[in-house]
Amino acid sequence: MNEFLEQFLIECRELVEQATADLLALEQQPDDNARLDSAFRAFHTLKGAAGIIEFPAMARLLHTAEDVLSSVRAGDQPVTIDLISLCLHCIDQVVQWLDVMEDTGEPPADADAAADRMAARFATDVSEPFLAPASEAGPPAWIAELQARHPKVMALTAIRYTPNAACFFRGEDPLTLMALTPELLALDVSPAQPWPQAEDLDPFACNIVIDGLLGAPAEAVAAHLLTVSDQVQIHALSRSTGGGRLPELSVAVLKAQIAMVLGSAGEGSAGEGLAGRLGSAGRVVRQILAQAGLNTHPVMSALEDSLASANSAALVAAIAAILDPASPTDSGEQDDGEGAGGEGAAPGAHGIAAQALRVDVERIDAIIKLTGELTVVKNALGHAAGIARQGDLDHSLAQTLKDQHALLERLTVELQRSVVAIRVLPLRHVFQRFSRLVREMTVSLGKSARLVIEGESTEADKAVVESLFEPLLHVIRNALDHGVEGRAARLSGGKPETAVIRLQGYREGERVIVEVSDDGGGIDPVVIRRVAAERGLMSPDALAKVADDDLLQLIFAPGFSTATTVTHLSGRGVGMDAVRASIERLGGRVSIRSRKGEGTSIRFVLPFTVMMTRVMIVEAAGQAFGVPFEAVVETLQIPRDQISAVGAAEAFVLRGRTVPLVRLDRTLGLAPSPVRSAEVKAVVTAVGGQLSALEVDGFGERLDVMLKPMDGLLAGMHGVAGTTLLGDGRVLIVLDLPELLQ
Repeated sequence: MNEFLEQFLIECRELVEQATADLLALEQQPDDNARLDSAFRAFHTLKGAAGIIEFPAMARLLHTAEDVLSSVRAGDQPVTIDLISLCLHCIDQVVQWLDVMEDTGEPPADADAAADRMAARFATDVSEPFLAPASEAGPPAWIAELQARHPKVMALTAIRYTPNAACFFRGEDPLTLMALTPELLALDVSPAQPWPQAEDLDPFACNIVIDGLLGAPAEAVAAHLLTVSDQVQIHALSRSTGGGRLPELSVAVLKAQIAMVLGSAGEGSAGEGLAGRLGSAGRVVRQILAQAGLNTHPVMSALEDSLASANSAALVAAIAAILDPASPTDSGEQDDGEGAGGEGAAPGAHGIAAQALRVDVERIDAIIKLTGELTVVKNALGHAAGIARQGDLDHSLAQTLKDQHALLERLTVELQRSVVAIRVLPLRHVFQRFSRLVREMTVSLGKSARLVIEGESTEADKAVVESLFEPLLHVIRNALDHGVEGRAARLSGGKPETAVIRLQGYREGERVIVEVSDDGGGIDPVVIRRVAAERGLMSPDALAKVADDDLLQLIFAPGFSTATTVTHLSGRGVGMDAVRASIERLGGRVSIRSRKGEGTSIRFVLPFTVMMTRVMIVEAAGQAFGVPFEAVVETLQIPRDQISAVGAAEAFVLRGRTVPLVRLDRTLGLAPSPVRSAEVKAVVTAVGGQLSALEVDGFGERLDVMLKPMDGLLAGMHGVAGTTLLGDGRVLIVLDLPELLQ
């Protein structure tokens, strides 16, 4: 890739981030003219950049979006959710082109067709851009074939989902996503391409096409499939395809449900057993509609309202609307409060890490200044070495060497800090990606929530910032899916209808703190004790003694989940243990605070940089190894007779707590020392909230080192975090304790 194109990609990704942030802010405050002007400038600059590299398709599409924003600036049309969604879809298309250009070095060959399709959306002002428009020639052939295979299914919507071949690497689970699609009535899975021979099969490439018939309306299906909308075709079927009126028996049953709910008094007011009658009627109606392939959302929403108000009027009206063929409720329409906006992942979420950094010129000047001072020290040491060669070893030489060594040490520390400062990025680079994702997730979940970002200018090492996206994604998903209550529950609890997810970052000394908090329902300690007891994580007696705050740490246990349902966002118990593993791999730690009914806060404490680290040197099998000092709790020597065998392992008791003992030489596959001393030298470490001890042959000094990651053939080597050089020229291997001890 030439430097000109590389600079184009860097600038375009920055403009994409700016435009996305401005559009999302404009959606919240439509009268914010500063944000509107900023978004317009971003689109205009992107168009100009596309013209410079002779990419006419991109320039043409951006010109169309620019015209729409220009009409908004002129007051000819208002800012609407649909307009924002269209502009975001335009940004998504630009990001896809940038990704292709980063991989191939050339604009995509099919850009003209994609630009024309997107421009047509602006021209026709389609409110649901990723729903397939109706065709005069009728539905596609695959829909007719699907209906022929399932002749008894009466559906409102047909979908064809062709997952991206690399979807597994993007964290997508196509079958689970489809299984959770609302009102799924029929599902067919077939290969996208003919299956190759077994020896040529790539097990990591997804090669399927999923066809489905659903009883939910197309709009509800589209909202559920926002995150993969670029891979899905969604077609609304005609009412005749949906099966027409209900059978007479079903109509009679529905009328009976109305009579049962109203009771003998024929009133909708609260009475004895009303909640039970409402729940029973709701389940019966849901089953009838699902069997007929009709939309159940209005009825279930009405049931929730009736239960909350202890009045049957809402549910009775919903059932009556079903019995009336002319009722708009039966049409499957629903008001989600927001169009199906958003398409795919957040802009700028390309998997390839940024290969370039923009650095403040003052930081470059500081390094140049330090380089000059180091040159002076080098000359002084050269002068001292010349005196030593002449044999003039007097006291002044020793003092000169001592002074120059102290100066060299100071300059080296300053140089290390300056070099690290070049690698830093503001947290804004990861924080701003979540505004779009939260918008899409709230639509998918049918909840009302807003993201508040604080401290986005806080800086941290580039490696730390770029590694934060996955753990933060898990936490924010959990907050929205399980922490934030539904609208009715929040209002009944005296909370604002719109929940607040707060994402903030700040510095504490050499540490960077990142915190995600919500004002949702919090975590119930009673539920945690019950789930922990059911899964045998702790004995009932031990659980009874654990304080509520300490009990919260169990959510980081592998497979632990208090979710009662599994959704396409969360609930499988594979999130929080992965979060802790990711943060500890960066040398950080995770903590949690929660109060039932008030909300939850999860806090990451991270190092400012992962390149500079403090290690403790230990010896095993005649070799030296580095142990991250942050993981070291204490060092000790204990009599060997106090070590007990536990199956094939060993352990000892430290202040009333059983600590497993791991022999470092055996773990690393090294030949153990033939002579075993009467006392065991051990390094007690804390990894993943658990204490463990490494048996070593000896302890060494503590050093601040610049860690060099393993690369080439040794990249990904198990249990090794990196290497550094010691003063005598030896290579010191620094161990990755979480990976080594798992």
